[in-house]
Amino acid sequence: MERLQKIIAQAGVASRRKCEELILAGKVEVNGVTVTELGTKADPAQDIITVNGKPIKTEKKVYLMMNKPKGVITSASDPEGRKIVSDYFKGVKERVYPVGRLDYDTEGLLLLTNDGEFANLLTHPRHHVPKTYLATVKGVPHGTELDKLRKGIQLEDGMTAPAEVEYKDVDPDGKESVIAITIYEGRNRQVRRMFEAISHPVIRLKRIAFGDLLLQNLKRGLMRSLTKDEVNRLIQLAKSEKKRKGTK
Repeated sequence: MERLQKIIAQAGVASRRKCEELILAGKVEVNGVTVTELGTKADPAQDIITVNGKPIKTEKKVYLMMNKPKGVITSASDPEGRKIVSDYFKGVKERVYPVGRLDYDTEGLLLLTNDGEFANLLTHPRHHVPKTYLATVKGVPHGTELDKLRKGIQLEDGMTAPAEVEYKDVDPDGKESVIAITIYEGRNRQVRRMFEAISHPVIRLKRIAFGDLLLQNLKRGLMRSLTKDEVNRLIQLAKSEKKRKGTK
């Protein structure tokens, strides 16, 4: 017997937190009875579990890395008719979804899976999994300005955790520069807002690493499966970061 939200997440319906929301909203039934208690347990081998009236099914776990192009939405649909990441899933039989998000104007490494537990482990705020970006910003920030990012900077939704920041390239005329920044949080448009806070707005943004997983030479718009070793390393990293940072 396992918790209902865990069973649903493992079936690839959505992330663990989203599955909890579905239960609380009365969208889940076990053997024809609506369940709204998060502590409810079930046996997926014997019980009939439905979400929005549809039985869940066990799928092969899929773990993918995509090089998301700029101008693509990490959503299931877009009312404005813009491209969404699922437009690139034509060869994927399983129903996968993004692990976290990348902004419309941000490109680079995006993880996709149908394993809700895996997605929750990597995106939960208390796990502090590092994500590295290359930010092309307007002008050339002084070292003292980058130090503000290294120490944590005040945004409208609170102080950020300390980031790792270093210069990668500087335009000869000083109009722009490329900064590598590693953050341990996942706030909305966080990197962009951090650079705006030091008056060096982002011109281009690309995520190049998720934990120790590197984008490397994966071409824009393409994806590949993660190896078992890569999946296990990400899981262990998330667990070790949770332990190191604490769970306060």
